[in-house]
Amino acid sequence: MKQKRQQMVELFASLGVACLLAGYLRYSIQEKLLLTAKVLLIAGGILLLASIVLGFREIIGFFSKRSAQLGTNTTILTLGVLAILGILNYLGAVHHKRFDLTSEKLYTLSTQTQKIARGLRTDVDIVRFAKLPNQPLDDLLAEYRAVSPHIRFQEVDPDRKPDVAREYGATEMGEVVVASGTRKQDIEPSSEGSFTEQDITSAILKVTSGTVKKVCFVTGHGEKSLTDEGPHGYSEADQGLKKENFTTASVNLVQSNGVPEDCSVLVIAGPTQAYFPQETAMISKYLDGGGKALIEVDPLTADKQVEPDLDSVFQSWNISVGKNVVIDASGMGRLLGAGPEIPLVVDYGDSPITKGLQRTMTFFPLARTVSIADKSKQDPQAVELLMTSPESFTKAKLEHEVRYDPKTDMKGPLSLGVAASRPVDSTSARLVAIGDSDFASNEAIGQTSNGDLFFNTIDWLAASENLISIRPKTPAYRRVVLTDSQALALRWVVIFALPGVVFLVGIAIWWKRR
Repeated sequence: MKQKRQQMVELFASLGVACLLAGYLRYSIQEKLLLTAKVLLIAGGILLLASIVLGFREIIGFFSKRSAQLGTNTTILTLGVLAILGILNYLGAVHHKRFDLTSEKLYTLSTQTQKIARGLRTDVDIVRFAKLPNQPLDDLLAEYRAVSPHIRFQEVDPDRKPDVAREYGATEMGEVVVASGTRKQDIEPSSEGSFTEQDITSAILKVTSGTVKKVCFVTGHGEKSLTDEGPHGYSEADQGLKKENFTTASVNLVQSNGVPEDCSVLVIAGPTQAYFPQETAMISKYLDGGGKALIEVDPLTADKQVEPDLDSVFQSWNISVGKNVVIDASGMGRLLGAGPEIPLVVDYGDSPITKGLQRTMTFFPLARTVSIADKSKQDPQAVELLMTSPESFTKAKLEHEVRYDPKTDMKGPLSLGVAASRPVDSTSARLVAIGDSDFASNEAIGQTSNGDLFFNTIDWLAASENLISIRPKTPAYRRVVLTDSQALALRWVVIFALPGVVFLVGIAIWWKRR
């Protein structure tokens, strides 16, 4: 009788486990708890419960043995460890935290992006239309969602959900659309099909910003051109401003009879010809009415020997522009392969423009001094932004051999830029003057922190301080270059020396224990 009951217990237990597994597998395949799966799970539970009831005495007897007690303790300890690991895994999933150990923080959202994401007050939907997932994009957008709950991301198969594709206006496979309310913005992938942080942040700005501000670049006097894609052009600056949700335009002050009313910021980038007196008066009138301007004036060289005649503007703003060339004898320029005629700046004044530039470098190909004329004056409020090294000095003109002459030259640190502001009615007029225009040219704007300086300046002038920060990073060049002898030595160490040491240690241990 006892043996028969034992057989029934084993049969019920086996059938119960089999039914539970079958029900779970059916549920996993169908992804829905249908009738068959329910019946299998219920039957398995009843059979397993019946086996426990019928074999209750045997179970109690088994656990009363010493070996069973030790096994039970081990089981409980194992379950406890698994429970702790499960809790830690749950907490890790709920409170997501990643650590970026790269020196440039390549896998951490830039300060600018974090500011924009945290400042969102409306929901932003990012939708990618494709059949297969894009893991790099998923990882990047996970960082956005960790910063702001207003950012949502989904991947949609347009063939399965054509109504969603029509809603967002998607027409191509792999297209990414950023939407907020009624505004939508497509993100164009790179030639490799990837999406950058700058692209995503720029799209978020375009669909959430209330107004789009215009940056006007003055033309007609040899200034840098927005359409010039050469090394000295400003086409890269133009594209960068558009990514930060500005519009750009070229204006001729004579043709427009003044600064157009829709210009949020006026930029004068390296004029090589003199302004007419009436044009200078137009600029002064614009600033007196609460306007904002960036004026970049290059030093005189062999091919540029005409001053822009903007002294009246600078004087009214207590700014002194030197008729000189700054020479940097510190040797820091060698880090960038530059000569002494290209001063490097690592010391910045206290301004929102340069707040995020501390411990970074900017460089200025052929610069002149721009400083506060009378530091005792309080109007306008001004700060010297860019200070060269103590080893720098000025020269009246650029020469083949430059040496410091205490009789005629001015010793560093020297100021290369000034930011000034003064209240005008309910707003404030702002002016930034910098003694170089090539720092923001196509060949320089992408190096060190030159681009951050230029775009931060425009942001401050446009009163868009929420955009002032360090922009997305690029990886540093870290390739190790070995000579032939160094490569040979490394090969001998890796192939022969290290295995030989391990082999000898093994023999020594064997000899000692034999």
